Amino acid sequence: MNAVSVRPSRPADFNAWLPLWRGYQLFYKVDIADAVTRETWRRFHDDAEPMHCSLAEREGRVVGLVHFIEHRSCWTSGNYMYLQDLFTDATVRNAGVGRALIEHVYAQARARGCARVHWLTHETNAVAMQLYDHIADRSGFVQYRKVL
Repeated sequence: MNAVSVRPSRPADFNAWLPLWRGYQLFYKVDIADAVTRETWRRFHDDAEPMHCSLAEREGRVVGLVHFIEHRSCWTSGNYMYLQDLFTDATVRNAGVGRALIEHVYAQARARGCARVHWLTHETNAVAMQLYDHIADRSGFVQYRKVL
């Protein structure tokens, strides 16, 4: 198996990141406006923002992305890390890329003194949930939301 490395994204990575970001949107059947995509990319590289993007590489090619956001919590003195988006190129599925990206977020959260990493997935995302069930605990909470 070829080694996977995970690193923070750099501004110059935009063209490698964008196809993965579009693939993620296609998977979830959403279309995020280009202006929002560009603002999101800008935020990832602004040290004043709590948003982060890291990329997985294999054989010199970007094959996965993870976006994570640090935020406060009323339940702990340490912040939480919300893993918002995770996506891997279809050609590397089941090769440890998703696990490497999640483990990277765990390491980043520990380094920042966070108390918890959490994320959501769609109830139909059975393949990803097989991994998630091995590396995290289900909270039992159900998400409700109102789009404004």
